[in-house]
Amino acid sequence: MGRMVVGLLKTTAKVVALLPLGWALALARQWGWMLAQVVRLRRAYVLDALARSFPEKTDRERRALYAEMCRHQAANLMELMRFAGGKDAELGGLLDVRGEEIVRAVRSRGKGVLILIAHFGNYDLMGLYASKLFGYPLTIITKTLKDAKLNALWWEMRRKAGVTEIPAHKAYRPCVRALQQNGLVGFMLDQNRPNPQGVYVDFFGRLASTTPGLAFMSAQTGAPVVPVFMHRTPEGRHVLEVRPILEPPPDRQEETLRAFTAACTKIIEEEVRRFPAQWLWLHKRWKSRPEGEGAPAPAAP
Repeated sequence: MGRMVVGLLKTTAKVVALLPLGWALALARQWGWMLAQVVRLRRAYVLDALARSFPEKTDRERRALYAEMCRHQAANLMELMRFAGGKDAELGGLLDVRGEEIVRAVRSRGKGVLILIAHFGNYDLMGLYASKLFGYPLTIITKTLKDAKLNALWWEMRRKAGVTEIPAHKAYRPCVRALQQNGLVGFMLDQNRPNPQGVYVDFFGRLASTTPGLAFMSAQTGAPVVPVFMHRTPEGRHVLEVRPILEPPPDRQEETLRAFTAACTKIIEEEVRRFPAQWLWLHKRWKSRPEGEGAPAPAAP
């Protein structure tokens, strides 16, 4: 089955790469409409999450956000397939970079750079372009896909883009080695962590279990943290923004690491509030709950 899916994906990538860009994006909008109106992918869950996170918005506004998120995710997929089909130069021409000098300045310290990223914008496309953009070695911590064939295809595409992949399981030592070589290490911080692997920090007014690994690695290695996000503009371009650095935590005490993790999470929340439809609301970010907390009541209509 995996081999058939991989073959279909490769063929589809070649076909959509032949389409004019405008046609391809129009097709992606149709995919997004199907996701929102026919498939209704996790619609009830997303609308509940939006209601809790944006209580000031009306039901109609939240439904519109859900539909826009589906269109955005479909556009992400289309862009990745066109990249795989050989349109990387075309997509690179649609990308504007702001704050690249921050990365250069931090790297001049020789400690490496921890890049704070999230499931925001076309985050996969950003990862594929980052190594070319900055010209520095880039390592990304990633989960291994269940299907071995699909996993091999995805890792092959990243390696061709100059990205080194590290499986999330036992990633600490390879990441430290990459930092010691003054490389960039991308760290996703907006994923739910099962108890007791995470620390609870505020995210949109609710406690969210979050890995303290980024804070610990920064404190141990002395590598600063630089938040980097990419968002899509109404004109169909992408803006990659490098935000001001976060200096490493002064120690590895539990509360220090929790406070640093909370500060990083707040930065992600600020970005999501700027462009709420461009975050992956499909992810069950608040799945883990503190011990003793009862089941959450449904969000108020």
